[in-house]
Amino acid sequence: MVTEYSISDLAKEFDLTTRAMRFYEDMGLLEPRHEGPSGRKRVYSARDRTRLRLTLRAKRLGLSLSEARDIIDMYDSPRDTGPQLHKFLMVLEQHRRQLEEQMADLQVNLSEVRAHEKEARALLQKLEKKNDL
Repeated sequence: MVTEYSISDLAKEFDLTTRAMRFYEDMGLLEPRHEGPSGRKRVYSARDRTRLRLTLRAKRLGLSLSEARDIIDMYDSPRDTGPQLHKFLMVLEQHRRQLEEQMADLQVNLSEVRAHEKEARALLQKLEKKNDL
């Protein structure tokens, strides 16, 4: 069973670019071991693979990378999951509220667009009737 991965292994598995992988490393989400001349070869562990999977899941939920890092870092601490779950719930609740606010704003915008569409159609209909005379 493979417990070490190259940057290209993980990039391919998760459909990412190697540049994105290096960015996640810069953000402190991944901590590969550096080998070879000048330490240019990155070797990722099973832990890095799990952290990458959790990072991508957090992104799909709409969390920022710093929020994802904070939550994921808690899993490296002692196995008391109470604080981890409280933090996760707090972040999720905050994110849900943001999404609900954005949805409300979108509903207002959508109503305005519909009203303008209705008005434009009515004006166009009047113009077309006038031109038919």
